[in-house]
Amino acid sequence: MDEYRRIADRVEAAVRDGRLRPGDRLPPQRVFARRHGIANSTAIRVYGELARRGLVVGEVGRGTFVRAAPPLPGAALAEATGAAPVDLQLNYPVAPGQSELMARALTALSRPDVLAEAVSGPAAATGTPQAREAAAGVLARPGWTPDPERVLFAGNGRQAIAAALSALVPPGGRLGVEALTYPLVKAVAERLGIRLVPLALDDEGVRPDALAAAHRAAPLAAVYLQPTLHNPLSTTAGEERRAALAELLRSLDLTAVEDTTWAFLLPDAPAPLAAHAPERVLLVDSLSKRLAPGLTLGYLVAPGPLRAAVADALRSGAWTAGGLALAAATRWAADGTVTEAAAAKRAETRARHALVLRRLDGHALRTSPHAYYCWWELPAPWRAETFTAAAAARAGVAVTPGSAFAVGPGSAPDAVRVGLASPPREVLDAALARLAALAAEPGAPAG
Repeated sequence: MDEYRRIADRVEAAVRDGRLRPGDRLPPQRVFARRHGIANSTAIRVYGELARRGLVVGEVGRGTFVRAAPPLPGAALAEATGAAPVDLQLNYPVAPGQSELMARALTALSRPDVLAEAVSGPAAATGTPQAREAAAGVLARPGWTPDPERVLFAGNGRQAIAAALSALVPPGGRLGVEALTYPLVKAVAERLGIRLVPLALDDEGVRPDALAAAHRAAPLAAVYLQPTLHNPLSTTAGEERRAALAELLRSLDLTAVEDTTWAFLLPDAPAPLAAHAPERVLLVDSLSKRLAPGLTLGYLVAPGPLRAAVADALRSGAWTAGGLALAAATRWAADGTVTEAAAAKRAETRARHALVLRRLDGHALRTSPHAYYCWWELPAPWRAETFTAAAAARAGVAVTPGSAFAVGPGSAPDAVRVGLASPPREVLDAALARLAALAAEPGAPAG
């Protein structure tokens, strides 16, 4: 075995048995070489091998830090005892009693004739007239109700986004996105060969001048935006900002994909961007956050000229909805189940937001009482990657580092997103307390 691999094995063993903890900083490579009696070039290979194994992360100007942590064995536990592992990366809100609420609509589906029709195959991208009417009711906001004839269906919200981007942006094309964006968009863009262009943000989301400048520099094929309860920042654009963006889309001859997945949590939000420029906005949404993650359905409201292209993308990508999910969702929308479940989840956000404010009091947070996540700008000298690793290993809590949301190299902030939706409240409370204690730990990585 090569010498550098043997030395890397010894360092890995020190990580696994706890002599080196996540967040600990390794010595500079020259110092490491002297201590181990090896050449500097060999030390460079050792550090490279450790990075390849996912055990360390290098931070320019600061050094190399241990990042390894044992994987979390599962979802949040029912009780917070000791350092019970809690996953605050996943973010699926579950309201008490929602299963009983959903069960009532399934009675009719158990009839053999109804069930046979529902499971006979995947639904068409256009669904049925009843499904489109029901979807329009689910997606309606004060001041806006979508035209049912413009509604299309995907298997889930992620597939709706993938179909929208596939229809709008050719391989090699440029897609404008918020400088901090939904991580799935980054993954979809990579798979489709789309180049992402980060757009500067302020307290209302994307700045119109940043969008205009990016398009002038080289034409964008489309832009992806989250105007309401932006993930991860929780910001919401006001009416004037939405009107300005709509006018800009027209003047630039540009189409926006508006993601409203979390907008149902803010019932008094301004009308969606699609209401301001229906001919320039392709709206995407999802059922899973309103109801349950195991029952998924994605919605798209496409401008008339784009409807056929988006439907083609859904079919060619095998992203159309399942017949059973579409039938169930249609019934849940018609009988008020979706409305009741959404209202229960809106009420729950306020209680969880109060836990965040209490446990992380004094920290730099960006959140909203209507959001199921918060953006935590870490106290110095913590860095996002090392804090994430240390949180999993020492506190038993998984959070998402800022790099998952950042677009472009070298732009990752020293912040983490903390998901608030999935665990029971008492588990979340204990996890937040452990994170706060870790952030204040005297043994935090030194600068």
